[in-house]
Amino acid sequence: MPIASSTHLVLIPSYNPGATVFDTVRAARAQWSPVWVVVDGSTDGSTEALMTLTVADAGLRVLVLPENRGKGAAVLHGLDEAVQLGFTHVLCMDSDGQHPAELIPLFMAASQAQPAAMVLGVPVFDASAPALRVQGRKISNWWANLETLWSGIGDSLYGFRIYPVAPLRAVMRGQRWMRRFDFDPEAVVRLAWRGVRPINLPAPVKYLSAAEGGVSHFNYWRDNRLLTWMHTRLMFGFILRLPLLVFRKLTGTLS
Repeated sequence: MPIASSTHLVLIPSYNPGATVFDTVRAARAQWSPVWVVVDGSTDGSTEALMTLTVADAGLRVLVLPENRGKGAAVLHGLDEAVQLGFTHVLCMDSDGQHPAELIPLFMAASQAQPAAMVLGVPVFDASAPALRVQGRKISNWWANLETLWSGIGDSLYGFRIYPVAPLRAVMRGQRWMRRFDFDPEAVVRLAWRGVRPINLPAPVKYLSAAEGGVSHFNYWRDNRLLTWMHTRLMFGFILRLPLLVFRKLTGTLS
């Protein structure tokens, strides 16, 4: 039986994921209740099929955005709905089958034990991982740790993680960025600036081939340009916050 919670939910942003989303949802529902899917303007027919699943499953909810707005925007839509129903934490995971649903209870338990923290998955790659992406993420991780005075961010890009709803929603409502591929790394940096401590847990990641139903919307040039602009913004923010960050580091209030 899945574990039920009135404070922690699983949130799955989804954009044209193909049939893999149904396996992802079933795997998540086997572990946890509730599970919400935010359909981000999908045009592949998955919306209608997901809505059909909710008829026989009270633990599944599907929220639909009329057009594609980006991962961060989809997560924010879920946060807005979650806070209205009293949820305090969301575990975000991708719809494409890369993330380990079987670890949902472990991550949720860590969050419930330390609710002020964010629980970050640290990817454990197998042979399916593209070498260029494995090496490239090291650059983003280095910048994220510099921008937070090495506060302990194990991985800035891995989307399998738990956020406290209130601080993340406040961060996102306070500026217009973090709506697309820049969501995951900017979220952890800005939450660290607010004193939200990271807890890092290892989690396997699998890159499915096309034959296995894998779908990727990652565009190397577009998304890396977006990350470059994001880290440029964050460096300016880091410089402005540096005296406060140093003080909090010295006093132990910045982990």
